[in-house]
Amino acid sequence: MSTQDHAVLPFPLAAGESLVRSGGANMQRGAETAGGKLFLTTERLVFVGHAFNVRSGPSEVPLALIAEVGTAWTKLLGVIPLMPNSIAVTLRDGTVLSYVVTGRTSWIEAIAQARGGGVHAG
Repeated sequence: MSTQDHAVLPFPLAAGESLVRSGGANMQRGAETAGGKLFLTTERLVFVGHAFNVRSGPSEVPLALIAEVGTAWTKLLGVIPLMPNSIAVTLRDGTVLSYVVTGRTSWIEAIAQARGGGVHAG
């Protein structure tokens, strides 16, 4: 990524941290699906929701807290499976975060590579 890409980030990068990937995404938060953008850096995964979501503002997870990342289904109201186009990020404490993304396989591979771990199908 160029330095110009860093200038448009909606959050600051730490010293030595760099942007790996970004793209439009929806984060499933229970029954709410929040639209926004997902960013992968060399240190963390950051979801920045659109201002009109019920809960806006960044949600970030340090890569060190991620236990596994794999495929998941998008669910209506957080329950009814609709489409297999999501990624599931399981944290070390058992919390599972779900993001609807385009190109989920490449997202899974990029996250796994950034955290130095393997890819797990879900």
